[in-house]
Amino acid sequence: MSKSKVAVLKTSPESVIEDYARLMKLAEFESHLPKDKDTILKINISWHYYFPACSTTPWQLDGVTKALKDAGYKNLIPAQNRTVVVDPKLGAKNNHLESVIEKHGLEFLYLYEEGVNWIKYEPKAKMLVLDKVFPDGIMIPDTMLDKNAIHLPTLKTHVFTTMTGAMKNAFGGLLRENRHWTHSVIHETLVDLLAIQKEIHPGIFAVTDGTIAGDGPGPRAMMPIVKDYIIASADQVAIDAIAAKMMGFDPMNIKFLRLAHEQGLGCADPSEIEVVGEDIEEVNFHFHEKMETFASRGQKLIYHGPLKPLENVLLRSFISPWSYYASRLYHDGYWYPCVGKPRVQRMLETNWGKLFQTYGRPGA
Repeated sequence: MSKSKVAVLKTSPESVIEDYARLMKLAEFESHLPKDKDTILKINISWHYYFPACSTTPWQLDGVTKALKDAGYKNLIPAQNRTVVVDPKLGAKNNHLESVIEKHGLEFLYLYEEGVNWIKYEPKAKMLVLDKVFPDGIMIPDTMLDKNAIHLPTLKTHVFTTMTGAMKNAFGGLLRENRHWTHSVIHETLVDLLAIQKEIHPGIFAVTDGTIAGDGPGPRAMMPIVKDYIIASADQVAIDAIAAKMMGFDPMNIKFLRLAHEQGLGCADPSEIEVVGEDIEEVNFHFHEKMETFASRGQKLIYHGPLKPLENVLLRSFISPWSYYASRLYHDGYWYPCVGKPRVQRMLETNWGKLFQTYGRPGA
């Protein structure tokens, strides 16, 4: 059996669009994505503000879309769902993704809007937790069925899963707004979602942007750092494993990666993954594994701590909106204006920041 292949390249603002095409070819995207199928571009919008490393970058969407169109892929559908605390339409605007959508003549599909039909799906694979979290049925958008899926995450850490990437990107597309119900079993949930993806998508691919990477309590309260890397693979487990290794983590110690590896859904052992492009053997960003925010500490008290018996009352009852307001108050009201904005400004002064600003201009 051949090794899983992950392509890694160093890039620059001047060459990133061409480098994305080269990266995808190194990862042999055409052999994994049937051209006679429509293709979902699963965008990642982790915040409705622009915060570097938090959400899909405009050059990531631009480069991947151009490479697909040049290769003959016809119907490309950028898609994103919302959460109880993130407005994806505002996020698409503030992250300068709208200009890319317009440039390529595409139309954004917001999975929570009228016209998207959510259906009860019965997986063939044995579920670890989703059938228990949602005993009335696992609901997915029928527009995902029989379409290729390309995930567009960024290279960043996460307070619940150590790192987040291709596997967690499905979390914002296949589950409804109540997907936060799974946070206490998030690792098993990501494995279940990958098993479902393998049943419903004829082809799956991922392209991770690490031009600016995020360290710390992600996906929002991070320290953005210029790293100049881009990564691609058809193996969702392997691409996250290599991203984790580059961050300085042992992929096999990250529960969702180890579980997916053990279930044969992909390869999480770097020694068994073929890395093409750059030599990353000595790459180690020394990112931080267990940094928290005030908000994440409170969440973990509910999901894993002494408030666990009250989880259903606090997060699944008529009083649950308190948690949404608390999150918005902390992240939007305090953290972003007081801590985040200075970090954004520093990144805007880099060459990547300057490129970001060009995407916000008319006709970019």
